[in-house]
Amino acid sequence: MTSLLKLLVIGGSAGSLDVLLRLLPALDNSWPLAMIIVLHRKNDNDLLLTELLAGKTMLYVKEAEEKDELLPGVIYIAPSDYHLLIEPDGSLTLDDSEKVNYCRPSIDVTFTSAAEVFGSRLYCLLLSGANMDGSGGLIAARELGAFTAVQDPEEAEVSFMPRHALNSTAVDKVLTMTEMIGFVKSLQ
Repeated sequence: MTSLLKLLVIGGSAGSLDVLLRLLPALDNSWPLAMIIVLHRKNDNDLLLTELLAGKTMLYVKEAEEKDELLPGVIYIAPSDYHLLIEPDGSLTLDDSEKVNYCRPSIDVTFTSAAEVFGSRLYCLLLSGANMDGSGGLIAARELGAFTAVQDPEEAEVSFMPRHALNSTAVDKVLTMTEMIGFVKSLQ
């Protein structure tokens, strides 16, 4: 299944939850990709984020667990305090190794891991945030053939993360909120 499946990984930090709350309702239950969302958040084990996002979409939303298999039409949320990696067989692995860019989960770790497995079948989208996490992962993903995009820094609540990415590498698209909705819907 993994050899045919396409994957969208969305990473963000401060200011990106509002974007997701506007983006997810645009997807219907026929959306054929798997999706991973990596957000910087507090180091606790509550499922509030998963429940909040599940209430905004017809797709199945779950907090990622060890050995979950990536499936189309499912949104996997990176759990707090774990890096989320993709194995060659398309299953997920949780890792509690050292923080990357002061973060765990790290967007860089997931973007890079996903690119190594999915290559040109991967779409990476980096949203609002206050640190440089995501830039290195976008570079790695682009080198492995993935499509890379960032939120327009002029629209981002906290522009540092998308601006840093744009200063670090070329990306395929810089997207406004309206363009993001159109882009994600076009992946069907």
